[in-house]
Amino acid sequence: MRPMRVPFGPPEWRIGGVRFRAVAQPAVIGSRIGRRTIGPASSGTSRSSLTEDRSKMASIRCFLRSGKSAVSVVLRREFSKTSPAAVQVNVRDALNQAMDEELERDEKVFLLGEEVAQYDGAYKVSRGLWKKYGDKRIIDTPITEMGFAGIAVGAAFVSQLVLTRLNHLLLLCFQAGLRPICEFMTWNFSMQAIDQVINSAAKTYYMSAGAQPVPIVFRGPNGSSAGVAAQHSQCFAAWYGHCPGLKVVSPWNSEDARGLLKAAIRDNNPVVFLENELMYGVPFDLSEEVMHKDFVLPIGKAKVERQGTHITLVSHSRCVGFCLDAAAVLAKEGVECEVVNLRTIRPLDVETIEASVMKTGHLVTVEGGWPQYGVGAEICARIMEGPAFNYLDAPAVRVTGVDIPMPYAKILEDHSVPQIKDIIFTVKKVLNM
Repeated sequence: MRPMRVPFGPPEWRIGGVRFRAVAQPAVIGSRIGRRTIGPASSGTSRSSLTEDRSKMASIRCFLRSGKSAVSVVLRREFSKTSPAAVQVNVRDALNQAMDEELERDEKVFLLGEEVAQYDGAYKVSRGLWKKYGDKRIIDTPITEMGFAGIAVGAAFVSQLVLTRLNHLLLLCFQAGLRPICEFMTWNFSMQAIDQVINSAAKTYYMSAGAQPVPIVFRGPNGSSAGVAAQHSQCFAAWYGHCPGLKVVSPWNSEDARGLLKAAIRDNNPVVFLENELMYGVPFDLSEEVMHKDFVLPIGKAKVERQGTHITLVSHSRCVGFCLDAAAVLAKEGVECEVVNLRTIRPLDVETIEASVMKTGHLVTVEGGWPQYGVGAEICARIMEGPAFNYLDAPAVRVTGVDIPMPYAKILEDHSVPQIKDIIFTVKKVLNM
């Protein structure tokens, strides 16, 4: 394309308070401009101002040589082409977004529980959902866990018979009904409804030979909180993880909470979803992929949060963060810990744990629950019974909550649950440091 000739402008003009005069031929945009000479109109200008003026004119010549408009230059300089930064979302909002998106995606999904509607939930996890979806899908219940848990299970039972063909046979089968999300204000109150969770929800799919699915999610805060004493500080991971027919999920960060809750709502099995009250307000970076409406994490798959070579730390829920903090401290002393986030208690991802133990040769489990018959005890037994046992260079060790009811006094409470210092001490003991 031939360069376009344009008039350079009036014989005289001002830039930065200095008057200039053109003494050469018209400029050619996109061509070399070395032929043009521009000088100050006044001969009395000082040497410093001449240098400044020449610098300004050099900038003008570079602009004209580019052959582009000022708008394109500004756009090129102001806007970055790098990928957008991660968005910070706390665990509470991640859970809220997951429920919101699933409520919008499937009209069979609804939420019920104490104060979940007009009050936006005891911990504000259901904030804004009642205003958006109304009374029919966000339902406040009386303070009776046995009652509304039974209603939720019954709603999941509501089905219709459909006719299907299998190997030239016509069969009548059930099609799943509604998909309730049943919120317990705390999992400690679920003991009022444990008959509905275990006998009604967990066993019906099996007892009906797979004909009657029970697509329900029981969710709420689990484990110890702060200053709520013995009756409100239990971890139910081992309780419900003991029962066949249930899927038990224990998220740690916002990615876990968002992806696993969406998967739980879509699952045709009853899912126990164990959140942690102390994690609700903790923010985590979420990528664009995680924020997508179709992002779902597989239930039953653990994640290696930190690669290491010396020892494996396996944990779930809030204690995953403790393990990562302990690993950062130990790394300064030359110990590289591999941290495995279980994500799911049942089914347990034994393969990921075994692969890590075979690499490091050492195992420490960390949990907030009681030691006897706990999650860590099950992991140690699986390692003992499997191929990874032959790779252990030292006995597997558990870090757990103390085997007592939770004290109310703050100092005693701190000594009753695992701390970062406890993990560091145990790792050094296992490695004989």
